[in-house]
Amino acid sequence: MEEAPQAVTADAVADRPMRYFDFAMAAFVTILLLSNVIGAGKVAVLWGHKFGAGILFFPLSYLLGDVLTEVYGYGRARRCIWAGFIASLFMALMSWVIVTMPPAPDWGNQAAYETVFGQVPRIVFASMCAFWAGEFVNAFVLARMKLLTRGKYLWTRTVGSTVCGQGVDSLLFYPLAFWGAEGWTHADVVIVLATNWALKVSWEVLLTPLTYAVVAFLKEREGLDVFDEGTSFTPFRARI
Repeated sequence: MEEAPQAVTADAVADRPMRYFDFAMAAFVTILLLSNVIGAGKVAVLWGHKFGAGILFFPLSYLLGDVLTEVYGYGRARRCIWAGFIASLFMALMSWVIVTMPPAPDWGNQAAYETVFGQVPRIVFASMCAFWAGEFVNAFVLARMKLLTRGKYLWTRTVGSTVCGQGVDSLLFYPLAFWGAEGWTHADVVIVLATNWALKVSWEVLLTPLTYAVVAFLKEREGLDVFDEGTSFTPFRARI
C-alpha cells in the first residue's frame, strides 16, 4: 500500500529523501536543453502559419515546473530552475567553444555545424534572462495560489502560473532578442510575442489532464503534498 499524501510545510520535509524528485529534475533539465538545441533553430509551418518548432516542447518545462512546485514545493523547484539555468549556460559556452575552434582541413562540415549550433550572443542572453525570470515567476505564482486556494482547484494555478510565467518569459525574450534587429519591425516583435505567448498558454491548457495525472501519481508515491507556508521566495537561496 502506498502512503496517503500528507499536507506538510516545506521545512517539515526539507531533509526527507524523495523517490522521484531526481527523475523529475532530470526530465526538466533535459526538456529545457533539447528544446533549445533541437527545436530553437527550426522554423516550421502548419496550416500556413510559421512558428519556431521549439514551442512544441519548451512549454513542457513549464508543465514540469508546475508539477515540481505543486508536489515538492517552491524550494525544490528553485533548485531545479538553477540546475536548468546553469546547464543552459554551460551548453551555450560549450557550443561557442566548439563552433569557434578551427576545423581540420579535411573536415567539410564547419558551415553546417555553425548553422545548427552557432548561437547569436544576443539571443542567448535574451533566452537565459527570459527563462530565469519566467520560471521563477511561474513557481512563485503557483506556490502562492496553492496557499490561497488551500490546495484546491489545481487547474487554476497551473494555468494562472503559466499565464504569468510565460508572459514574463515572452516580454523579456522577444524585445531583448529582436527589438531593432535587422528584418524585424516593432510590430513584428509585438505580434510574435503575443502569438507565441497565447500558443504556450493554450498548450498548457490542453495538457491540464496530463498535469493532473502526473501530480496525482507523484503525490501518492511520495506520500506528501507540500504547502509553502513560511517559505522564503527569494530566488537566491541554496537551502530548500
